[in-house]
Amino acid sequence: MRTLRIGIADYGQMKERTLAIARGDYRPAKGEPTVWFTSIESFAKVLSERNRELLMLIAQEKPDSLTELALLTGRNKSNLSRTLKTMSRYGLVELDKGQRGRLIPQVPYDQVRLDLSLL
Repeated sequence: MRTLRIGIADYGQMKERTLAIARGDYRPAKGEPTVWFTSIESFAKVLSERNRELLMLIAQEKPDSLTELALLTGRNKSNLSRTLKTMSRYGLVELDKGQRGRLIPQVPYDQVRLDLSLL
């Protein structure tokens, strides 16, 4: 089972962390989040119930194109494309190039784990 670890940090914290890694001052530990959201609200929006259902459908049906996925979901292809591109920026979906430039959506993870510090 592959798990995507997600963290929440504001822009300043993410910038500081990225710069520390680039300088060699900080080395991420194994198991630390690899994907970051700026708020719980943005995380919830990207992983809404409708989008989680979309991810499950992609994982189960393995559509060969966005056109096929649009037919399976009944969703507009352009809206699907926008949603999937957002999800791909967070690593939730991979959009592989198929024949004639078709995009083939794939779900690389079985599970998402949110790491949220309260301090």
